[in-house]
Amino acid sequence: MSTPDGDAVVPRAVRTLRRKEDIASQAAAIFARDGYANVGMRDIADAVGIRGASLYHHFPSKEEILFAICLTVTREPVEDNLPLLDAPGTPTERLSALVRAHLHHLTRRRVEYVVGLHELASLLPEHRAAVEDYRRHYQRRVRDVVAAGMRTGEFGVPDARIAAFALVDMLNGISAWYHDDGDLGIDEVSDAYVDLAVRRLLGGVPRER
Repeated sequence: MSTPDGDAVVPRAVRTLRRKEDIASQAAAIFARDGYANVGMRDIADAVGIRGASLYHHFPSKEEILFAICLTVTREPVEDNLPLLDAPGTPTERLSALVRAHLHHLTRRRVEYVVGLHELASLLPEHRAAVEDYRRHYQRRVRDVVAAGMRTGEFGVPDARIAAFALVDMLNGISAWYHDDGDLGIDEVSDAYVDLAVRRLLGGVPRER
């Protein structure tokens, strides 16, 4: 379906989803700046430029907004990055692809990640459990590929679980120092991290051409 001008009509459900994502993104910036406990729904509504009643139409509470923010850095990586671990290729190649995707996602969601890191305890128990389930699932999948690389002789680490924790923590650490306006581009950083994390930390072996 299109408008008389030929523009595609965006379905209402898609518009609603985009609006919720925009609200969560702007709320994350406020939480990061002022602290979750110091921000009210009115502050968020004012920042977004909508009435308070409209904000409650999208999110019934501030905690629901925080939950949505946390999901962008836990559920999104599971849905977007983990399929790379099921793609053809060696464990080294698949983990290298994951490293690049993880860093690109984290730099795009840096503010959300920082908020989720510092404000996780403010979630309701059931929401916190859901976020932690996504994190554990991601960690397990990375561990499984590390273990596969150990079996093939590609990775020279003694413990897949510890290696997976070290790898993911190393990747997440980029949120503490990387900025888009810095001297290094994310592609350059990603190449360096593949070398440091996959080839040096794990001892990954590139496939011979």
